[in-house]
Amino acid sequence: MKIQLIPEKCIACGLCQTYSDIFDYDDDGIVIFSEKSDLEGQFPDDPAILLAAKSCPTKAILAD
Repeated sequence: MKIQLIPEKCIACGLCQTYSDIFDYDDDGIVIFSEKSDLEGQFPDDPAILLAAKSCPTKAILAD
């Protein structure tokens, strides 16, 4: 599954990291990937990642 981050939309609520450890935060609390420096990446199909994307209140995480 392709995951794309949109940092401009992130409000640093912290919800995504509670669902999946592929997400982390920069010094300002804005979402980043824990092991990548890109804003998009391919990940195995994982219900936790999909739940994190669907639960993001500002849609800063997109899953395809």
